[in-house]
Amino acid sequence: MDLDVFAMTHRAEWDRLDHLLGRGRRLSGAEADELVALYQRTATHLSLIQSSAPDPAITARLTQLVARARAVVTGTRRASWRDAIRFLTAGFPAAVYRSRHWWIPTAVLSTLLAAVIGWWIGTHPEVQAAIAAPDELRELTRPGGQYETYYSSHPAASFAAQVWTNNAQAAAFCLVFGAFLCVPVLWILFLNMANLGIGIGLMSSAGRLDTFLGLVLPHGLLELTAVFVAAGTGLRLGWTVIDPGPTTRRAALAQQGRAAIGMAIGLALVLFVSGVIEGFVTPSGLPTWARITIGVVAELAFLAYVYILGGRAARAGETGDIDASDRSAEVPTAA
Repeated sequence: MDLDVFAMTHRAEWDRLDHLLGRGRRLSGAEADELVALYQRTATHLSLIQSSAPDPAITARLTQLVARARAVVTGTRRASWRDAIRFLTAGFPAAVYRSRHWWIPTAVLSTLLAAVIGWWIGTHPEVQAAIAAPDELRELTRPGGQYETYYSSHPAASFAAQVWTNNAQAAAFCLVFGAFLCVPVLWILFLNMANLGIGIGLMSSAGRLDTFLGLVLPHGLLELTAVFVAAGTGLRLGWTVIDPGPTTRRAALAQQGRAAIGMAIGLALVLFVSGVIEGFVTPSGLPTWARITIGVVAELAFLAYVYILGGRAARAGETGDIDASDRSAEVPTAA
């Protein structure tokens, strides 16, 4: 394609579209129809130039024109409380439900890994010696030691906020870095499971595994589930890079990426709940059975939320993606 000839042929249309977009008054019916037609034609021109003879200057101008025209043609809309309610009752749980084939295997395999690491450390004194000196291990695992005082060493509110921030960052990293062929997600998962396995192994070797689980389970059930959901979604995003399916890789990544952003917001709320439990329930004076019961109830409530509300929304066609009217325009692709 001769770009100069193409640009000369269609420049008058682009200038006319720019003129209509710059009008300070309301357009007449004929002008509005003309604007829509020019918007569609310019979007096609942009696609042809991008695929056949990309030119930075012309591409930049047409991209700006198409974006401005789309804003005028489709209009703008402000987010409302109805959007937030729809997201919480349909969009987010449906996205979690639809990705269950990724995060459930992730949860099972990760839990097994933590258990194996815990068994290995707990049954091999030489491995324990490589982790820390005997005096340091005793300080970690003794009654009133560091494993127990960790949850009550700071004011509950500030501790809950710190825990929430750290966990939300870990979940966000899983979601964001999943596009890098899954490797960062697997590393983050391994670090989390290794830390859990070390705690299990050291406390079990000291005969205090029940105390450790009593401290971890109240908040850990919901917290780890959120991390597994984030990791599973990140792995799914990474696999989209490898196998985008019937659509183009760009379109598939855009769809999965938008859903992942929504997941990050929803999981931040879930992790907020687990942070509150970790800050106020775990270090409380409640009996161990009561603290664990609170954690189990929170976990079951989340799973019911995903499988009941999310399953219903997914079967109704909800994907967790934003509405079609709010997505960026997808220009036609030249054959």
